Amino acid sequence: MKFITLLLTLFSTSAFAQNSQNADCQLDIPCELDSGRSYHVKVPDDWDGKTQLPVLMHFHGWQRTGTLPVQHDRISGATRRRGVLLVAPNGNRKTWDFWDSETDDVPFGAEVLEDVAKNYPIDKDRIYVSGYSFGSAMAWRYVCENGNDVAALLAISGTLGQEVQCPQAPREVRHVHGTNDTVMDFPFGTGGDTTYPVKLWRDKFDCGVGQDGGAWNVVDFLTFQRTTWKDCGSGQNVTLDIHPGGHFIPHGWIGR
Repeated sequence: MKFITLLLTLFSTSAFAQNSQNADCQLDIPCELDSGRSYHVKVPDDWDGKTQLPVLMHFHGWQRTGTLPVQHDRISGATRRRGVLLVAPNGNRKTWDFWDSETDDVPFGAEVLEDVAKNYPIDKDRIYVSGYSFGSAMAWRYVCENGNDVAALLAISGTLGQEVQCPQAPREVRHVHGTNDTVMDFPFGTGGDTTYPVKLWRDKFDCGVGQDGGAWNVVDFLTFQRTTWKDCGSGQNVTLDIHPGGHFIPHGWIGR
């Protein structure tokens, strides 16, 4: 499979402002692609129409569409207040094909970002890829196959098998998962190892022993326990947050 390289060509801010004004797709109105597929966008609050925008491309969960992330307080509520352009692709039949490297959804994701760059002044050094549930596994697959230009993977409650070999990788990985998740089961390692959900990236980045990042929380009823692997052998960082809950998007995690 030939992977589409992420080409984000930056034009003048005046040209982007003009294109953005002509764009008529936002929120629940999908942006249509020549391939017949589509995506949704949510611009940040108080954007001046010219300033370069970091991008979060978020893959929705199973049987959802991109209309949910762009209106979800725990997703778009985080991006719109932080000057980030939220981009939410629509999966075929409301799902994603992340099972192997031959998926058409990786080049589709790259096509989405290329189209976004035609209408907005994208900061190509700050492209983030996220997802929840099946969408999280899709986000893992995307950066596994086409992630060298991605600043970070922000994944919620869904992974690939830790034995998968990834030809590419983002500059940073952050993953959150509930130990009582029974939908996309928490992938415990041997002997109940709770660092196993990011073993794929720790191995690829040649990370050493993780450091206890301590407990933290945004809401009183949910506490995260953080483990970090900083300055791994290949220069990347990995962060894993676990919590005792189930299958959901945690309050405040994307914003953090």
